[in-house]
Amino acid sequence: MTEEKSPENKMENEMEEKKLAPSQKAMIERNRQKALLLRQARLMKKPYAKDKNDVGQKVKGPAKVIDTGAGFYLEEDDEEDKLMANIPIKHAPGPIITENKIFCDDCGKEMQESYLKTNYDVDICDVCRENEDKHNLITKTDARTKYLLRDADFDVRDPPLKFISRKNPHHKSWGEMKLFYEPQVYKRAMEIWETEEKIEEERDKREDNKEKTKRKKFDKKVKELRLAVRGSLARKDRGPHQHEYGEETYDEEEDMYSKKCQTCGHIDTYEKM
Repeated sequence: MTEEKSPENKMENEMEEKKLAPSQKAMIERNRQKALLLRQARLMKKPYAKDKNDVGQKVKGPAKVIDTGAGFYLEEDDEEDKLMANIPIKHAPGPIITENKIFCDDCGKEMQESYLKTNYDVDICDVCRENEDKHNLITKTDARTKYLLRDADFDVRDPPLKFISRKNPHHKSWGEMKLFYEPQVYKRAMEIWETEEKIEEERDKREDNKEKTKRKKFDKKVKELRLAVRGSLARKDRGPHQHEYGEETYDEEEDMYSKKCQTCGHIDTYEKM
């Protein structure tokens, strides 16, 4: 027979039930209904004597413990079975939980989980994800080049952008590459640059500065070559002669300084660093 619960135990059970989520309560109710169904099926197959004086009544043995597979253990007790047989069994399912439903932002269909939801917290189903033009993944290097972002824009600025790590398919010996969800990268770029036109203007500006730097390095190498050639020619013509240079002059166009020998007319051209 089942023991009666004390008021304190009932109060504790009620408090525990209040703490349970609706989904947990539904699962407990389904398991309880399953246990009742198993008990009722067992009672239908097991005959009971209507009177204690009936012939053929057997001596009651120790109760057996039965694993219902529904989270409950039942004892095979005749009196308890008769009481349980009179308990009505509810066949209605547990409450339907609606707050956990997720719908795809593109097609609007309900989904339980998806690749983009798991890795990037984006409500896009796996079917709509096949549209790579809209839901593309981009490496960190390409994202920096395309949207002119810095490393801090990915990791330091709140919220940090989600990514997955994959081995480099072209060079396995290289480090793992980070793949970002491009729509999220684009949104971060708009937070920084505001419009795509400003990104293009900044890209053109950086290209111009890059070309100017290359041109400046090239001109510097040409000047160094000219100085090396003039210095070698001057050493051949000089011989034992000692030059006597006059005042120093400066050429703004060439950015060069020069001195002219007052006796032989030799001009020594040089650059000041």
